Amino acid sequence: MSTLSTHVLDLVSGKPARGVAVTLWRGETVLFSGVTNDDGRCPELKEVGALEAGAYRLEFSVAAYFRAQGVALSEPPFLDMVPIAFGIAEPAEGAAGGHYHVPLLVSPFGFSTYRGS
Repeated sequence: MSTLSTHVLDLVSGKPARGVAVTLWRGETVLFSGVTNDDGRCPELKEVGALEAGAYRLEFSVAAYFRAQGVALSEPPFLDMVPIAFGIAEPAEGAAGGHYHVPLLVSPFGFSTYRGS
């Protein structure tokens, strides 16, 4: 079993992205829905608890966030929802469950992610 966290950084302002709606999915089931705090994080995501090995998806509502920041976007926006599909693997035999940190660095026209610590 593993835990999960995320962090959203606004590449336009160079600051944490406050107020981004985040949803965690496993298949067609929503496991978590929340909004990033002043530091661009969702500490409530920890309440989901330990996650089993499998496929998951985090979705970030970035167009709504950028519009709220006063950024003019086309209609439809180039990036509306950023989905990050990722897998959680079984921990190695004898090892404790791992932690998965999935940060999002985002602008209205691009994004990047990686497995953080």
